[in-house]
Parts: sequence; structure tokens; C-alpha cells
Amino acid sequence: MGLLLATALILSYIESLIPFFFGVPGMKLGLPNMAIVMALYMFGWKEAIVINVFRIVISGFLFGNMYGILFSLSGAVISFIAMLIIKSTDRFSMTGTSIIGGVFHNIAQILVAAFVVKTSGIIYYMPVLIIAGVITGFINGTIASQVMAHIRRIIK
Repeated sequence: MGLLLATALILSYIESLIPFFFGVPGMKLGLPNMAIVMALYMFGWKEAIVINVFRIVISGFLFGNMYGILFSLSGAVISFIAMLIIKSTDRFSMTGTSIIGGVFHNIAQILVAAFVVKTSGIIYYMPVLIIAGVITGFINGTIASQVMAHIRRIIK
């Protein structure tokens, strides 16, 4: 679990260095979600939520600010619940679970942003964020599932 937390923190740092802008403020690649999805599949929901919360708080203090922590926590809670529900159906792969997480993370963050800035105009970013969540969720989920397959081969 410590290795996954360290991986998530390293991916958070890498993500903070990448200038990623597609017309929507605050859009990110969601790289740390790879470690969270892997934790969910390797250990279970309790361990994955602990890693996720620690990652958000630590990386927020190291690479961000209090607003970043609040936005990340809001997205993380909603996306984690969505991923947990999807995973429990046993109908989706790790990649599918990651896609759902990416989409719901963006939905939660845009709703919190609309509340914070007290305008519904920000909701117009939603279609772009949903598409971004699908794309980044697919890429991150695919990478995470490949890493998991490699780890399972090593362990055997």
C-alpha cells in the first residue's frame, strides 16, 4: 500500500509539471488515479480510499493549495463511489472502472466549482470535461491494467 501511495504522489508531482490546457481551467490528466484503481482491485475499497485521501492531502500541501485539496476531495469522493459501484457489478474491466472514475471526478469538480463561484455558467464546460474524463480514464485504466497484469506475472 505504501508503494501505491508513493506512486500516486509521484504521479501527482509529474501531473503538476505538465502544462495541460484545453480551454477548461483546472483540467488534468488524472495520472494518480492509476494507483487508486490498482489499489481498489488489489486490496479493496477501504485501502484504496485511505491511499486516495492521503494522496490528496499530501500532494495538496506539497504541490497545490487548500482549494486544490477541496476540489480534489470532492472529485475523489464522487468518483470513488462511482468506481466502487461499477466494480461491484463485475461487468466492467479496470479500464471501464477508470473511465467512470474520470467522468464522475470531472462532474463533481465542475459542480463544486459552480457552487464556489456562484454561477451556473461554468456548467457549459461539462461536455468537454466528460469527454476528457472518458479519454484520460481510458488511457489511465489501460496503463493500470497492464501494470497489474505485469505485477501478477511477477508474483506468480
